[in-house]
Amino acid sequence: MLTLLQGCDASILLNDSATIESEKEAPANNNSARGFGVVDDIKAPLESACPGTVSCADILAIAANESVSLAGGQPWTVLLGRRDSTTANRTAASVFLPAPTETLDELKAKFNVVGLNTTDLVSLSGAHTFGRAQCRTFIHRLYDFDNSSNPDPSLNTTYLETLRGICPQGGDGFVVTNLDLTTPNIFDNFYYSNLQLKEGLLQTDQELFLTTGADTIDIVNNFSADQTASFASFAVSML
Repeated sequence: MLTLLQGCDASILLNDSATIESEKEAPANNNSARGFGVVDDIKAPLESACPGTVSCADILAIAANESVSLAGGQPWTVLLGRRDSTTANRTAASVFLPAPTETLDELKAKFNVVGLNTTDLVSLSGAHTFGRAQCRTFIHRLYDFDNSSNPDPSLNTTYLETLRGICPQGGDGFVVTNLDLTTPNIFDNFYYSNLQLKEGLLQTDQELFLTTGADTIDIVNNFSADQTASFASFAVSML
């Protein structure tokens, strides 16, 4: 995977084989992680020009940086020299990748296991300033939160109705919508402002701001008020 399993080793790119169970089929990745062909398209000319020199792991790290930069974010210095994994761990991907229904304590625990602290958690969650999520990852918030037959009370009611229009009850769970309803294709700090307005799409997003007494609240407030600080922290966490 990238950061939450064995480091940035590109193991998610490995396909099923006689000795490998691909991480692509792990629940958190299946029908979600995509764009693998883009890495192949980048890797092919590199292999032609300098065989066995540039790893797929380095390509992923550079691509992440360039994606942020092209979307308006602040680039960082990407250190190179990563080695590609020759093995995958679907079981670890299933266990350690955060699920969209987890509590803040559960999120912190999964980040701590790989050496990431609370600030890293809030910083890296800011990547949800762009991207998309499938209805199946948040529909429980719209109709039956915690088996209550009611929506998540922490969800802004206007936003709730917008999301219900995109994801009707009993509808297609693979329909996607923007993680950031304000500036969905720009890397900025509006993700944090959305949380303050109870407009976090995933439960795990909103947990950062609405968990009672959480130390993440002050970090969210800081990043919402200061985009430069949010960008700087994101860069540190990505390293």
